[in-house]
Amino acid sequence: MTNERLRAAISAKSETVQSLARHVGVDPKSVERWISANRTPHRGHRWKAASVLGVDEVYLWPSVEKRAETASTSELITYYPHRGAVPASLWSSLIERATDHVEILVYAGLFLFDGHPDLPDQLAQKAKAGGQVRVLLGDPDSAMVRQRGKEEGIGDDLAARARITRRYLEPATATPGVEFRLHDTILYNSIYRFDDDVLVNPHVLGAPAGQNPVLHFRYIPGGRTFRHYMRSFDYAWERGRPA
Repeated sequence: MTNERLRAAISAKSETVQSLARHVGVDPKSVERWISANRTPHRGHRWKAASVLGVDEVYLWPSVEKRAETASTSELITYYPHRGAVPASLWSSLIERATDHVEILVYAGLFLFDGHPDLPDQLAQKAKAGGQVRVLLGDPDSAMVRQRGKEEGIGDDLAARARITRRYLEPATATPGVEFRLHDTILYNSIYRFDDDVLVNPHVLGAPAGQNPVLHFRYIPGGRTFRHYMRSFDYAWERGRPA
């Protein structure tokens, strides 16, 4: 049985067996076997190939779905019934340990900066050390932030909180590597990424973010949940504008 999905995906991207092999770092004969003999590549090669072709690895190789489901389930560390139930020590440890990535997507996120007054300095230090720091904050002048404030029952207070957070963050933005953008998207989740850990705070209609649950995920190779949320972050990042 041949892998017609892989063959079609290569053609749809105007790639060839040879060019895909170069992208992935394998011999063209290996790619040919993936197609003609329906061989399933090693995990790293699957991810690279799927990334180049812009499709999910499970679509190209359905046999890995069960493994992906198991890994994705294992990514969930714990569930908190509301944001206040997340231990302060967890926020502190995640911030302190992060070296490669700190990525924050919020409307205001004022609680985080109020609770960690050194956070702007920490973000600057991580950027200086080569880490990637990206912060997406709700545009306080946008219609979406005004709407969200009304839905939460706090009106213009949400925009005010976003302005305060922006003021707190400004000292860090002078450091190269600290990237800061404003967004006006419909935000379904607040996302807080610290290296391989991500805290996801779903937005429940009619309730402030602090009253909503928080899910703690940790990336596991082969899992999909962590990557799924980070694709959402990247989507919002591309739609944002420089502050």
